[in-house]
Formats: sequence, structure tokens, C-alpha cells
Amino acid sequence: MLPYCKFIQSGDINASGYALHKHYHDNLYGFPIDNDDELFCRLVLEINQAGLSWTTILKKEAGFRAAYHQFNIVTVANYGEKDKQRLLQEPAIIRNRLKIEAAIYNAQVIMALQEQYGSFKQWLQHHHPKTKQEWLLLFKKNFRFTGGEIVNEFLMSIGYLPGAHDEDCIIFNQVLKSKPAWSKKV
Repeated sequence: MLPYCKFIQSGDINASGYALHKHYHDNLYGFPIDNDDELFCRLVLEINQAGLSWTTILKKEAGFRAAYHQFNIVTVANYGEKDKQRLLQEPAIIRNRLKIEAAIYNAQVIMALQEQYGSFKQWLQHHHPKTKQEWLLLFKKNFRFTGGEIVNEFLMSIGYLPGAHDEDCIIFNQVLKSKPAWSKKV
């Protein structure tokens, strides 16, 4: 068997979750994301993972996409009380009021960042590189429900912080090759 990171070799992943983890590991984890709606998706998924397993989130990803209108930032930013109530009743997602409210608030913040920087991605690029602690302070200043582990995993998962893959992982070089030159500063 070819070498994989501890992420995919974890004994905590049962057989039903292995395929989900392998797909995420091999195709998404650590790879850059260019689309702001997909960046927002990853942030919402990481926020919802807090206190739960990543397998749970991967199993519910399609439900999240449907419930949050494919993570369209403008649509989510304009959610009102009726949408909050709909989400609180939606069994296909994590029904946590604080996490739902954070998603809506964070979509509104991202819209403001898009106005100022052109895109959420450009805001991230503008601040790159930063240490994990500097990123944490920046996220806490701007977003809700963004503690240390959430910020770390979000930024690792989109290639802004190192650590998504071990150097001996078969995916490590693919991720490295996929990164634009500006991002290889880390």
C-alpha cells in the first residue's frame, strides 16, 4: 500500500467513513480553492465539525449544500428568521443555533471583504503568510465561531497553513504542485 498521512490511516475511521475520508484526503484536503462560495463552504463545514467527528460532517456535506443554497454567499448573507428556523429543523445538517447564526454572520462578513478586496480569496491572499496565531487573531476579529482548531483546520484544508499532508504522503507533491507561486511562501 502506498503511504498516506495519519489523516487517512487513522484507526478512528470505520469502513463506512473510509471512502469519504479517502476522497476528501486525495482530492480536497490541502488543495487551493479559487471559488469564494467553496471557501465559505469549507469554513461552514469546519465550524460545524466543532465537537463532532469529521466523518459526520463528510456524511452530511450534501445536506449542508442543499440547506445552505450551495453555499451561495449572497443568499446565505440575506437569510432571515424564517431561514434560521428552517435550518434548525433540517435533519440533514447540524442543527445548532450558534453555528447557523455564525454561518449567516460570516457570509455577511465575507460580502464586506469581497467589496473591499475583490474576493474572499484575495482577502486571504492579502494576509498570507501569517503564523497560526496571527491567523487566529485575524479570524477572531472578523468572524464568529472561529476558535483555534477551526481556523487551523480551515487554513490547512485550503493550503494556507502547512500540515495537511505528511511529506511522505502520496498526495503531498500533488498539493504542492497545485499551489500558486504566491502561496508557497509557507
